[in-house]
Amino acid sequence: MLLGPLLVLLLLGGATSASAHAALESTDPGDGSVLGRAPDRVTLTFSESVGLRDDSFRVLDPGGHRVRTGEAGRAGGRSDTARVDLPADLGEGTYTVAWRVVSADSHPASGAFTFSVGKPSAAASAPVDAGPSEDPLTALLHKTARYLAYLAAALLIGVAAFVALCRPPDTTGLRRPLAAGWWTLLGTTLALLVLRAPYEAGTGPADALDADALAGTLTGRPGVLLLARLALLAPVALLLTRTARDGRHRSPWATATGSVLAVALALTWSAGEHASAGLQVPLAMTSFVLHLLATAVWLGGLVALLTTLRTTPDAATAARFSRVALTSVTVLVVTGVYQSWRGLGSWPALTGTTYGRLLLAKVALVAVTLTAAAVSRRWTASLANAAAPARREERQRDRDRERNLQRDRDRDRDRYRERKLEREPIPAGAPPAPQPSAPDPTNAEPPTPGPPTPVPPPLCDPPTTPGDPPTTPGAPSTATDALRRGLRRSVLVEAVVAAVVLMITTVLTSTVPGRAADEAARSAPAGGVLPASVTDVPFDLGDSARGTVQITLDPGRTGDNAVQAVVFGPNGALAAVPELRLSFTLPDKDVGPIEARLVDRGGYWSANTLTLPLPGTWTMRTTVRVSEIDQVTESRRIRIER
Repeated sequence: MLLGPLLVLLLLGGATSASAHAALESTDPGDGSVLGRAPDRVTLTFSESVGLRDDSFRVLDPGGHRVRTGEAGRAGGRSDTARVDLPADLGEGTYTVAWRVVSADSHPASGAFTFSVGKPSAAASAPVDAGPSEDPLTALLHKTARYLAYLAAALLIGVAAFVALCRPPDTTGLRRPLAAGWWTLLGTTLALLVLRAPYEAGTGPADALDADALAGTLTGRPGVLLLARLALLAPVALLLTRTARDGRHRSPWATATGSVLAVALALTWSAGEHASAGLQVPLAMTSFVLHLLATAVWLGGLVALLTTLRTTPDAATAARFSRVALTSVTVLVVTGVYQSWRGLGSWPALTGTTYGRLLLAKVALVAVTLTAAAVSRRWTASLANAAAPARREERQRDRDRERNLQRDRDRDRDRYRERKLEREPIPAGAPPAPQPSAPDPTNAEPPTPGPPTPVPPPLCDPPTTPGDPPTTPGAPSTATDALRRGLRRSVLVEAVVAAVVLMITTVLTSTVPGRAADEAARSAPAGGVLPASVTDVPFDLGDSARGTVQITLDPGRTGDNAVQAVVFGPNGALAAVPELRLSFTLPDKDVGPIEARLVDRGGYWSANTLTLPLPGTWTMRTTVRVSEIDQVTESRRIRIER
């Protein structure tokens, strides 16, 4: 149901150009350029506006030492540029510029390029060594906090919506998940606020204790959004406390206030994710808010339904949630298709980018969730049908009880009137009222038997424990219990798979969209940073040895390239070989072979400089020697762009 319209709409968006995540469009000086004299400044131009940091630029001289530069600023006041002034005494050689900015969607972007003054250095410092792109521990903590924040918001909003829309008979058991969602969202928001500075800088978690860095976070847009989320949690807590105390869980005032707060919370995510940058920003932010709220109503409602089924099983509540879930799924499909089109934009990006592959995994899991939801709807319908006779019998008992009570009230009223007449005095001069003669016991006939006087039932039914079978005479209680167990199992599957879908969604929000990755690839030849070329070369010497050589050319284009080669054994572990040789030939131009002078670095092989002078399809020959007499040579064709 979701994959078909998704792929159809992907075709419609292949030609649109703008997207989230800043892509580097050009550099001045150009990447790899050789200048006659030292430039005064370095200027970068991006596909969208970017935020600058104090350390947005790091410039390394030919010896790998950092060059003292000016403060990062803008070129011509444009928000999509970054510029830094260079000292006037730059010497001859190759310089490396490492940069790091923050995209408009609050995610860091980084890269590096080189330029030379006079002539290139014999061994220039590699851009990949110019500085870490991110700290693994900081990235892990930040991603974990973001996922838990999404999960907490879904739990908080979804359970509250379940109470308002599905009207469960008892909401006492739902107070605990509401409290858990609120406290988790509070803790994760504080964690994201503290981790924001080291996440942007790519440094370790210890830098989160830097007061100056935290102060800078509080003045930036991501920090302001997190502060707004914290501020919204206060009225949310007040609303939950008041409704729990007063018992007005379903009042129009509480429902309207809760809806406004839920939309406001969703906006704190929408304004800081992919939807806040690129094309159709207002529509994209609206779609994101609806998508997040629909996810929350569905996922949080599943948790609430599980809790309700375990404590006070009620088929009517399950039936109402089934209708709410169907509406949520419809909203998810519509908004999900739009956001997928906006993030991908082309067919190749669906399988050729990390974003596209994650999206395919999400679609597959959503299909599993929808299948479980369909099963849950069937269980709900069966349970409602099984409970219908019991509800009719209960209504009939209520009507009979009301008639009996009314008859008793009428009888008591008649007796009261008779006693009142007996006590009233007889007026003077009035004839005495005839008294009924006492029956003669000797001539008394036996009374005619009449209908027995009905005994009024108790004013309330006997207490039942949760999970008791229905009291309908002759109803198969075991069948009803089986239906309830089946519904609980299918709802549990829905909730678990939906939680995994939410995890993939969290990863998607921090992954470069396919459209942006395609833009970066198209703009890189004009001066941007090209991705490294990675080639796997399997080799097999029979019983002697076999494995794979992974060869990386950085940046994989004409001119100087850095080469790294790693040898893996048949089990995927690193393998040591006595010799590894690499050569390149361009048959069309009769160029080569050009030898890459690989040096064993103790675990991998590398060459600082390999010059490939012309673009074209080169033949790469890899020779692996595993012993004094055993070696093998494999050839691969690789494309080198200008």
